[in-house]
Amino acid sequence: MAMISLHVLLGLLLLLHVAPPSSSDDTLAAGQVLTVGDKLVSANGRFALGFFNWFQVQPPSNIDISKSNSTTFLVSNWYLGIWFNKIPVFTTVWVANRDIDPKPNLTQLKISSDGNLVIIHQGGVLWSALAVNKNRTQTCSINTTSAILMDSANLILTSLSGQVLWESFDYPTDVVLPGAKFGWNKLTRLNRRAISRKSTVDPGLGSYSIELETNGKGIVLKRRKPSVVYRIYAPESSEILKLLPRIQKILQLDPRTNGLIVPNYTNNPEEEYYIYTSPDESSSSFLSLDISSQIKLNIWSQANQSWQAVFADPVDVCTPAATCGPFTVCDANALSPCDCMESFSKKSPWHWEFGDRTHGCIRNTPLYCTSGKNTTTSTDMFHPIAKVTLPYNSQSVNLATTRSKCEESCLSSCSCTAYSYSNSNCSVWHGKLLGVCLSDGLEISSEDVLYLRLAAKDMPSLGKDKRKPNVGVVTAASISCFGLLMLLMLLVIWRKKLRWSSSPFYGSQGPSGIIAFTYTDLARATKNFSEKIGTGGFGSVYKGMLNDSTTIAVKRLDGTRQGEKQFRAEVSSIGLIQHINLVN
Repeated sequence: MAMISLHVLLGLLLLLHVAPPSSSDDTLAAGQVLTVGDKLVSANGRFALGFFNWFQVQPPSNIDISKSNSTTFLVSNWYLGIWFNKIPVFTTVWVANRDIDPKPNLTQLKISSDGNLVIIHQGGVLWSALAVNKNRTQTCSINTTSAILMDSANLILTSLSGQVLWESFDYPTDVVLPGAKFGWNKLTRLNRRAISRKSTVDPGLGSYSIELETNGKGIVLKRRKPSVVYRIYAPESSEILKLLPRIQKILQLDPRTNGLIVPNYTNNPEEEYYIYTSPDESSSSFLSLDISSQIKLNIWSQANQSWQAVFADPVDVCTPAATCGPFTVCDANALSPCDCMESFSKKSPWHWEFGDRTHGCIRNTPLYCTSGKNTTTSTDMFHPIAKVTLPYNSQSVNLATTRSKCEESCLSSCSCTAYSYSNSNCSVWHGKLLGVCLSDGLEISSEDVLYLRLAAKDMPSLGKDKRKPNVGVVTAASISCFGLLMLLMLLVIWRKKLRWSSSPFYGSQGPSGIIAFTYTDLARATKNFSEKIGTGGFGSVYKGMLNDSTTIAVKRLDGTRQGEKQFRAEVSSIGLIQHINLVN
């Protein structure tokens, strides 16, 4: 075990694996052993299988991770996986032993005496391919099976007669490749479920999963622990918004994917699944359930030598359940959307550095929580957080008919961490708070106020000087402030007049890279929306012209509040696309 500083580790992120030397063999036959330093390579050379060495960020058992943010401990662990063989950025597409504690010692892959594909560690079976195949009815001998890495990156265990006994495509990790089915077998009940990884440096089982429901309700995205469904894509047979048309629309608009990615949906008496193909064999792509809990379509850019995410859903990063961990607030408009609540700090800063926020935040000061004492420096108080989604697992208090009684009800229990009172309904929360998001995101709207319980000394207002101010000073300050306010109002009015008469009517560039236009700007550009050229979802489209003579099409929302959410999500999706016919 080694200990290095965090900034040194960040400089070594591109070297977080040990790549085995080259080999041209794509088959592991009976009697052969694959060890560290060996690998199978598909016949087309695009994919490789072998043991890779991934350094994980792990604190030793005797270190308090909440207090150790200046040093980082690395543990070297071995995994069996498949990765892109010709791409310089090491990218795994399948990992065998991600749900098993990885081992720092050498391991081996071979065909066992009963024809199974197994990972051996210190003489024992660490992982077995056929152990997860509950439909296996026949037994094989060591001389009748072999493992082959196909050109599609599918690892198969096959008999001499050509029967496929097991394949890695049936057991995806967090990635779905072209040619792989995502769905379920109605006869065997096999369901190909994808689970996100823990972090950028840990391929273990993460917090989120995606699967096609076997009851016909569509595709479900959910948080695993606690189990919370945060996205349901309707079945393709329904008339409401579905995943396949949404992806197809994005793919057709983006020149990087138009014609290169072809999605399809199949539903017959034996199977129901989604699949996509890539007619251009020289391109590289994969669908993933990211650690941010978004579905992403990634395309390799040869020019940039990096992966480009051309599709992400949900668009609002705060939509997934508890994406920031306990005692956090998610802000979709911030550069870093996750932040700790007032008077809380990151529990494990080094896990946050690599995208693992499951530890969330912890209190700076423990709650006083002792009945019979009520002083301003030793009791607990409540800090309001306005316009946020309320946490999961609330409890109703029917006897609390006012906000003060609701507050008293929370104070009476040492485990109560927050309360909310709205429309004569009192809700309280005990333990961790999960799923609190600001309401100004693309898909989130809420007028609720959450009252967070804090130690009195941590209340923001209590740190101010409470001495009685001098009346003369207050009067003079008031007059000065009034004069300054009037001056600012005159400046604002003068600036607006100047802008209307001489400046371009489109606004400045925001943090997302999209230029904002005011309604007045667009009304002027379209001559008060006088030339209608079409109708789209949730609105009509009008022809207009900018000051620089650029011809534009302006879509104006005609729908309700729900239509506005869909409209803003559509605009955000289009904003991710670079196209000659789209103006920033």
